[in-house]
Parts: sequence; structure tokens; C-alpha cells
Amino acid sequence: MALRSQVGPSYCIRSKNIKCMVDCSFVSNIGNRMDASKMKDTRVNFPSLPLKATRTMQRLHLGSSSVQYKRGHRVIVAAGPPTEDAVIDTEPLTKENLVAYLASGCKTKEKWRIGTEHEKFGFEIKTLRPMKYEQIADLLNGIAERFDWEKILEGDNIIGLKQGKQSVSLEPGGQFELSGAPLETLHQTCAEVNSHLYQVKAVTEEMGIGFLGIGFQPKWGLKDIPIMPKGRYEIMRNYMPKVGSLGLDMMFRTCTVQVNLDFSSEVDMIRKFRAGLALQPIATALFANSPFTEGKPNGYLSMRSQIWTDTDNNRAGMLPFVFDDSFGFEQYVDYALDVPMYFVYRNKKYIDCSGLSFRDFMSGKLSPIPGELPTLNDWENHLTTIFPEVRLKRYLEMRGADGGPWRRLCALPAFWVGILYDEVSLQSVLDIIADWTPEERQMLRNKVPKSGLKTPFRDGLLRHVAEEVVKLAKDGLERRGFRESGFLNEVAEVVRTGVTPAEKLLEMYHGKWGQSVDPVFEELLY
Repeated sequence: MALRSQVGPSYCIRSKNIKCMVDCSFVSNIGNRMDASKMKDTRVNFPSLPLKATRTMQRLHLGSSSVQYKRGHRVIVAAGPPTEDAVIDTEPLTKENLVAYLASGCKTKEKWRIGTEHEKFGFEIKTLRPMKYEQIADLLNGIAERFDWEKILEGDNIIGLKQGKQSVSLEPGGQFELSGAPLETLHQTCAEVNSHLYQVKAVTEEMGIGFLGIGFQPKWGLKDIPIMPKGRYEIMRNYMPKVGSLGLDMMFRTCTVQVNLDFSSEVDMIRKFRAGLALQPIATALFANSPFTEGKPNGYLSMRSQIWTDTDNNRAGMLPFVFDDSFGFEQYVDYALDVPMYFVYRNKKYIDCSGLSFRDFMSGKLSPIPGELPTLNDWENHLTTIFPEVRLKRYLEMRGADGGPWRRLCALPAFWVGILYDEVSLQSVLDIIADWTPEERQMLRNKVPKSGLKTPFRDGLLRHVAEEVVKLAKDGLERRGFRESGFLNEVAEVVRTGVTPAEKLLEMYHGKWGQSVDPVFEELLY
């Protein structure tokens, strides 16, 4: 059964609802770190929203940008950096405002872009030990000074870089992340990755530092991982052990690669969200690349994926409600409102609100800051603390893949762009998954981290579904007309052989590596 009609109330597909008229420069807000001061306004009509959502003049100052709600239902949306203070001038936010925020991501197909984010482990080449913060600070300063990046500071500590619509940031254990710019083609994406790696290597080769492309730290324990001086991570570090047994491993010992993609309407978002969730276990299997923990095989092909099953189930998982007939922007807002908070950012400080409700915040009942009301910046911050397999902001994030070497950094966006940005391939995928049950989707999510493409599914193996899906991705890329299908070669080889990257690493571990993980630092060195 096709999914074209299985949608709830729409916010941006028909004239009686939302008309999306999005400026070309306002694209995917990749990594939630855009330079808002350089963006043009984005204008969206909301004729069907309740008057209370748009009446009077409500102005929210978000760093250097603003959001205005005016009489006549004309809205200008331009989100500021998520860690800037926000001050509300007039009326409090409503749920309709939060729905409208997500709907403002709608854009016409010619304005769809591709944003790729990838993380990697830095290590000392002589000792294989993780980079210390002091070394990371030297690296960030070196890149900034040599290649003209703007430095991002928290207090006196450098914690990231920014250049145009790209940014570099630090994950909790010093994992080095590039959040790429919104780009039109996979050729541009791969060029961006190569440019970033060139700049990183130009500085690190003088420091005796290398970077490893893998999904889970293969050698070192939690006690060996440095802690980055970022306030939000301290709050998370204290909260994680209360809600799962593997949250600290997620924070300090995992690396991922993800792609962020656009949608044209609420219906388009729903179709892409459903396809992305159902196929996420296939992406996890194809990119499985984390079979080692503290020097030994851990029994999984994707330990990174397994860790998310017991990190914090209030904010992770397969989101079965996305497949309900009533699903849409509003239902995702309802879900996000009930995901426990981590923090509120005020006066350049993180206030611990872990476990508390954003719904209470909307009513001024947040106990650490009683009487204070949230802004859209707080909402934007909160959305970044939700970690399902596919995440909705004003774009969709595909989150199920392990970090890996550079060729796979180009292959992941190729896989998802070929499926989700081509109407024929997308509908074919929706037809394939239409009769998958919630239990089957969850079964794949549970078993794939261990058995990969060999996971039994119906009358065969997941590999057989993956072969069909990769073919659809290739066809979709060819129809795009940019000669991008070559970026799928890495993935095509995995489905042809049925051997995941993790299984290749295990074969070398038990063979020529002599049951040592040390050679992986050379094998997967950027």
C-alpha cells in the first residue's frame, strides 16, 4: 500500500494551509549552526494557523537575527545560533509557534540541499592515545590562523570554528566534527570533505596527530578519554547514568556520519521520515564499522548503534508514531515537548534543567528559572538534544551510520540522496516498506548491530532488501543528472559481497593483525 494518502493534517501543502515561499539562501540550517546574520529573510504564509499564533506584534531577538509574528499571518523566520541568548519582548510562545517553526523548513525542490556531518577520533600517532584538550585547542587555533576560520569560544576556551556555512565543533570526548555547508551536489560534498581533511592534516602532521575513521573508540576505556570544557556536556555527563547504562559511552566513545536533507511540504516530510526510519537499519548495516572495544572484538558489527539502545530511550529509537495516520509537524512537536530537557542557556551559561519538561517551561514553571518563558532559541536548542534514528528540525537528519574513512563519508549522502531526492525511488521504497509492521522495524533495529546484512528478514536476509534499495539509490542518482552514482561504489561492494566494513576489520584482526587492534589506527587513518 502506497503512503501518498497516509498523512495527517497538513501545514504546508495546500493553499488553505501553509504556502512555503522560501528564499534560496535559506537552506538546510545544517548542523543547526548557520550564520544567521548573513541570511536573507524567509517568508512563509500561515493562513490556517489560529489567530493566537500570529496576532499582535511578537518579536523574538535571537542573537543577530529575529522572528516576527505580525497581524495578517505574515511570518518572517530566521533562526539565530542555538547557543546565543534569546530575549522575548511580548507574548509567550504557543504550540502553534513551535509547529510553524518546523513548517518553515519547507522549500521547493530546486532549493533542496545536502548537508553532511562527520566525526572522527584524534589520536597521538606515537602512543595511539586520544588527543588532550590542549592539543585540540592548538589544532583549532592552527586551522583558524592558517585557513581563515572564525574562532568559537566558551569562556576562555576555544571549542569550535566557523567559516561561512561550515563549522567545526567538539563532541564530548574530543571527537572532531565537521558540519558541512548546504550544498547542491555530491561532488561539492566530497570536495568539502577533502578540503576539510587537507586543512586538518596540514596542521596535525606537524603535531604528530592522526585522525581515525571508525564508529567506536577501538582501544581506550572511558577513563582514558579527555573531557571537553563545554557546559552542556557536563550537564549531560551527570544526567546520562540516570537514564541508561551506555550514555557515557555514546558521549565519549562514538563517532557517526550523517546527512541532512530538505522537504517541500508536510506530506513530503512524512514520506521521507517514514522511508528514512524504515531503512535506517539497512544504512547501519552497510556502514557498520565499530567491532572493537578496549582492544578486543565486542560481539557487534556496529557497537555505536548498539549503544543507542540503552543510552536514553526517552529521546532515541525508531519513533513508531511516525507511521500513524495522524503524524505530521504537530505530532512531532507533541513528542518533542515531552522529551526531557537538558539545559537552558542564559547569560552565557548553561542552567541544568535535566529531566524537566519543556511543557512546564512553556507555562513558566521550570523550577531552576521559575517564571521565565522559552524563546524559539530555547526550542531550537531542545530539538538538538533529541536523538532518534531520524531527527526532524527544519530538515531531516539521517543518523544511523558509523563513522568511517573518507570514501564512506561521500557514500552515505549518496545513498540517502538517491532515495529521498528522487520521486520514483522514494515511492518505490515506500511501496517496499508499506506492509512492514512496527515489530519488524524494531526487530531490524535490535538485531542489525550484531548481525548486519545477515539479519534474517521474512523469507530471506536483510542483504536482499539492501540490494534492491541500493539499486534504487543508484537509479535515483542517475536521474538527478549530476553523474553522482560513482559515490555509491563503496556501498555497492558491501551488498555485492554481503561483507560489512566491520567484518573486514574482524577478518584482519583474527588474521594478519595477530589479534591486535593497533593496526586499525593505520588502516582507517585519514
